[in-house]
Amino acid sequence: MKILVTNDDSIYSKGIYKLAEAAKSLGDVTVVAPKEEQSAKSHAIDIKNGLNLEKFDLGLGLDAYTLSSTPADCIRAAYFALKLDFDIVFSGINNGLNLGEDIFYSGTIAAISEGATLGKRGIAFSTYENNFDVVIKHFDEIMAYFKDNNLFEYNLIYNVNVPKDPRGIKTTKQGSTHFDTRFDNIVGMYF
Repeated sequence: MKILVTNDDSIYSKGIYKLAEAAKSLGDVTVVAPKEEQSAKSHAIDIKNGLNLEKFDLGLGLDAYTLSSTPADCIRAAYFALKLDFDIVFSGINNGLNLGEDIFYSGTIAAISEGATLGKRGIAFSTYENNFDVVIKHFDEIMAYFKDNNLFEYNLIYNVNVPKDPRGIKTTKQGSTHFDTRFDNIVGMYF
């Protein structure tokens, strides 16, 4: 299997390193990730500026690149610029859960959505902050669940969230959470 790994937390994220390392057990892995953090950039793509695509050494013995843009553009660059023929996109491991309305803003989710526009399968992996080792501990179990249940016969993309203390795997519908959105004026800037 040919696996493309990306994220929205940047090439320097511990999560992408851990995911790429784990994915090597499943096949050939290539990483194309944002040079800088792109959290909450959703499905943005850059249609006006040139993008800088550079080789990067993750120290894992695989091909890796950084892109001066969003996760969705990373998928596009992998496919159109690097001419990669990948079977699946793994996005993450996101440093924070992607639940409910989070998926509309998440660059992690947007990456697998962009892969779907190319007919590619995708899994977004997210977890509580700095909970990466728990995801890796259960990675083989998660991948076996996908295979044993033929999940890609039903959908092209999936959003996997791993809690702090997993107690098995449950497939469910995307829920809804509501943000407490406000803009507070702090010294002339809105946050």
